[in-house]
Order: sequence, then C-alpha cells, then structure tokens
Amino acid sequence: MIPERENFGGTWPFAPHYFEGNGFRMHYVDEGNGEPIICLRGEPTWGYLYRRFIPPLSKANRVLVPDHMGFGKSETPPDREYSLKTHVENLTRLIDELDLKNITFVIQDWGGPIGAAYVLRHPERVKRLFFLNTLTGYGRAKPTELTPWFQFIKSHHEANTLHEVLGHLGTNVLSIMKAIGFENSGVVDANWVAAYSAPFPSKADCVGAIEFPLDALLGRIVPYVREGFPLIDNLKAKPAMLAVGMKDRGIAPEVQIADFRGIWPDRPIVELPGAGHFSQEDVPDTIVALIQLFIQSN
Repeated sequence: MIPERENFGGTWPFAPHYFEGNGFRMHYVDEGNGEPIICLRGEPTWGYLYRRFIPPLSKANRVLVPDHMGFGKSETPPDREYSLKTHVENLTRLIDELDLKNITFVIQDWGGPIGAAYVLRHPERVKRLFFLNTLTGYGRAKPTELTPWFQFIKSHHEANTLHEVLGHLGTNVLSIMKAIGFENSGVVDANWVAAYSAPFPSKADCVGAIEFPLDALLGRIVPYVREGFPLIDNLKAKPAMLAVGMKDRGIAPEVQIADFRGIWPDRPIVELPGAGHFSQEDVPDTIVALIQLFIQSN
C-alpha cells in the first residue's frame, strides 16, 4: 500500500480519497465535475496508469479512478478472496456509497470483466462503455491458444515458481509489464519505476497480482461469469467502443475484437498499431481524444 500523500515527484498530483465500506481502505481519485467517468485497470498497475487521462477528462466530467484491493494506495488485506466476484462487489459498494449515475466506464485489462459484470447487474447506473485492451467475457470468443503472458503464467504455475516470480514485483514490475505488452520505454524514469514498484514491498503485498491471472488460467472465474449470461441484454443495450493496442501480449487482439463483436456487432473498433496492452502509457493522447469523441457522440 502506497503512503497516502506520496506523489512520485509530482507525477501523481491528485488528492487521495478513501472508502472503508468494504472492510479495507480502498483508495480512489475523484477529480472534476459532471457526469462520472470511472477508469478501471488490471495488473500489475494501479491508478497511476491513468495519470495522463485525469486532467483532460476532468475538464468536462467527474473522473474517478479506484485502486482495486491489493493495488496502489488501497490496502492488501491478507484474509480476503482476490477473485473477479470480490473485485466487482468492492466496486459496487463504492459506487453505491458515492451514488454515481450515468457512468461512463473506461476499462482496461481486468477492468473489462469487472465493468461488464457490474453493468449486467446494475444497468440503471451506467450510460456507456469504452473498452481498452480488454474483453467482457460475454462475447463467446474462444482463444485458440494461450497468449505469451498466459504461457508464462502457466509454465510458472506448473513449475510452482509463480509466487516467487510475481512475488517480486517491487523489483521486476517493468519486465512483467513488458511481458504483458508495454511498448513506450521512453516514458520510463525514476518516478515511473518508483510508482509502479511501490505497491509491492513484499511477497504478501503481491497477492492481488498473483491471483488475477490464476483466476483466469484455472477457470475460477467461470461460475461467476456464467451467472451473468441471462442478463446479457443489459450489456448489449449500452453504447460501447473498443480501442485495441495491437501489440498486446496479454489478451490477443483478435480475441478482444471477436468478444466485442459478439455483443456489439455494429459498434466502433479502433486498432492502435504501435500500442501494447498498456496503451494508456503508449498512446495516451490518442485514447483521450477517442474517449472524448465517444462521450460527445453517445
């Protein structure tokens, strides 16, 4: 857990807010006014991934960036289940507490399944969805093979070395992000490394990042995802858009596109040829412009 006032050399200048209704201290950014935009991501990142999105988007909207349990400035409780269902339930209580309505989700990596699962169950609070290097899990896309990232996870899981490899994110977070698909090495400096390393001072602090990929690899998410299929029309009814960093090594771009098309066959998809899985780092200005246009058009 990152200290409350840490701003990493001024690169994270946003006031911290905390919600304790989930039984742990959950951090979120809350900037600007207007209809809310909630930005979600996956692993091994935290809200810092959206640092270049918050200022421009908050000029016309209220921008909220929560840190999932076990990431960023949120606590890492040792006695909790780090599952897709739990992360959705944590988000639900935060949104209820803030009484947010007409939400635009900007969702990447695990933010896609989390946001989609939320919309299925609470469609009345959500207005539109902007997907970014992710999938919903409801488009019935079937990967033909594991991506390089999940090959890496599978090999280490089978060798009983995964907890050792992902238990050192405090020192190897850059190499892990490159394995998933991080392209813009020019943005990396001492503040960048410190920001992404800071949530993981010990193996115990890495539990969230370890359990996320195992949740998918071992199929533990399947029962919860299946619960949502009867509610699929709630998802189909929302305006949606997908932007895909085509160098993604975590989720195959063709699978992202097939998943999206399975729900929204006529909604826009933008391919970003120079970007990877962490396209917020690779082409932030392009994506911000796409989000603004999407909101204005829907």
